[in-house]
Amino acid sequence: MTPTIEPAAIHYDVIVAGGGSAGIAAAVGASRAGARTLLIERGPCLGGAATLRNVVTYCGLFTRDSEQVVFGVADEVLSQLRSVDAVSDPRRFNAVTVVFDPESVKVILDRLCEEAGVEVRLQSLLIGARTSGDRITAVEIADHEGTHRFTADTFVDATGDADLAQQAAADVRYGTDGWVQNGSLGVRFGGIEPHAEVTTRTVGDAVRAAKARGVENLIAEAGLIARMPISGDVIAYMVDEGYDARSAADTSRAEIHARLQAQSYLQAIRAIPGAEHAYIVTTGPELGTRESRHIITRHHLREEDILNPGTTEVAVAIGAWPIEIHPGPGIPSTWNFIGDPGFYPIPLDSLRSVNRANLYAAGRTLDGDRGAGASLRVMGTAFATGHAAGIAAAQQALTGQSTTTTVREELQRQDARLPEPVSA
Repeated sequence: MTPTIEPAAIHYDVIVAGGGSAGIAAAVGASRAGARTLLIERGPCLGGAATLRNVVTYCGLFTRDSEQVVFGVADEVLSQLRSVDAVSDPRRFNAVTVVFDPESVKVILDRLCEEAGVEVRLQSLLIGARTSGDRITAVEIADHEGTHRFTADTFVDATGDADLAQQAAADVRYGTDGWVQNGSLGVRFGGIEPHAEVTTRTVGDAVRAAKARGVENLIAEAGLIARMPISGDVIAYMVDEGYDARSAADTSRAEIHARLQAQSYLQAIRAIPGAEHAYIVTTGPELGTRESRHIITRHHLREEDILNPGTTEVAVAIGAWPIEIHPGPGIPSTWNFIGDPGFYPIPLDSLRSVNRANLYAAGRTLDGDRGAGASLRVMGTAFATGHAAGIAAAQQALTGQSTTTTVREELQRQDARLPEPVSA
């Protein structure tokens, strides 16, 4: 039977590639700004790392002093999670985050897109892009029916790996200065008594003891450990892997070894009082990639921009997560904290591709040096950059241009609550 091929005449104002935090915010923001919007996601659900990679912590919504500075779509998700007791209060580890239930996130994101009028296509793998001059004209996707082509006036790349930019021959780079942060496999443990002390300290002690007993495949001795809402399960980010996120072969190797590591950490954790009957609820299922390709944009953010923030009058998004660098598997992370006022501005040109006039970057595809990229990549900041990118793309599609002023105005109308300008 010949596969059904949808006609190339299906046209959108905005196409967003990637259904994680950045892509959700971009699509909802664009649709609410009046654009006919298509959201393409290769997986079976929305949420990206939050639902497909067991990264159940929204980082970057709050300053280190627990002040919330990212609102808009991110705050709607947070509010709906609170309404069903599916998110923790802000917790300070090295910085402040919230821990959430991923199943609740899936339903909330579906509902947000439906209510905003976003057309969503799951199970759709981006396999190509067409260009004319300096503009992208169409994307090509594959699913179980065959291949399909969709056209649009503007595009947002929120894939995390800059897949759309790569397919469209936009300027990209892999990692920064020949270096890429390592990834981690989120592992969720059940069967642990509610009052068992399962913390970074006790797990670290248990891992060292397990190593002394001869347990193999224990690379890291430290990582974020937290209790999840609803289930009371423990989420742990200790399984580290170094791999090339562009390579299916290398990622496969890393994923296979990561699951072996998870079993070894289970052995270690069972030695903690109250965790004797622990079991693995789920791993990943995908590795949590911290860094892959970056889209080269018109403005390159620097570590200095994070450590010594400038005025927010140019901001279309706010970053609030410190510079968190994971230098390699098993090597402790390093932290550098944001200067006063505890957050920094992200300008519109940080979202604009340098050589594709109608392409916007969102999430960890953004262009920054090693320090800046280590701050920009988290999901809270991805919500912020995605929201701005979606609105900018919608305005360009509908009026032919977007400016800092018009994007800020629409963001404020959509309750982004960008802060008043703070002098440098």
